[in-house]
Amino acid sequence: MCLPPVVFRGTIVATVKLWSDDEVAASPVVKAVFEDIRATRKSDFVNNFWRALANQPAVLERTWASVKQVMVAPGALDPLTKELVYIAVSTVNSCSYCVHSHTAAARAKGMTDEQYAEFLAVIGMAAETNTLANAMQIPVDREFMLE
Repeated sequence: MCLPPVVFRGTIVATVKLWSDDEVAASPVVKAVFEDIRATRKSDFVNNFWRALANQPAVLERTWASVKQVMVAPGALDPLTKELVYIAVSTVNSCSYCVHSHTAAARAKGMTDEQYAEFLAVIGMAAETNTLANAMQIPVDREFMLE
């Protein structure tokens, strides 16, 4: 679960250094990953998540490779559905950063205001019924069990 961000004088404070483009240019591994992020996303923007991971180049490289494999590579799920799932999981994990970044990504992939409103209603409904089912400790129906 993500913790709420630390705010100092109205600004969220990271617990690690966020690398500048000049610092990135001095590290071949980080520079290569950032160039690939820019090329893959067709944008000059590299967000703070990656700038924070730059403090650990091996983690940065591994995480970006995994994100590309799961979120970018073609698969059975379309790109918007992947973003919606990411938002739902980020909501459950209370990761405000991820909710914001993946909501922006979903909008960039065509999510409409109507879709977002319905999606939020589904998240709210699932949270409510999950809580009720957990509180009542309802046994799973045999028909729902995989055999």
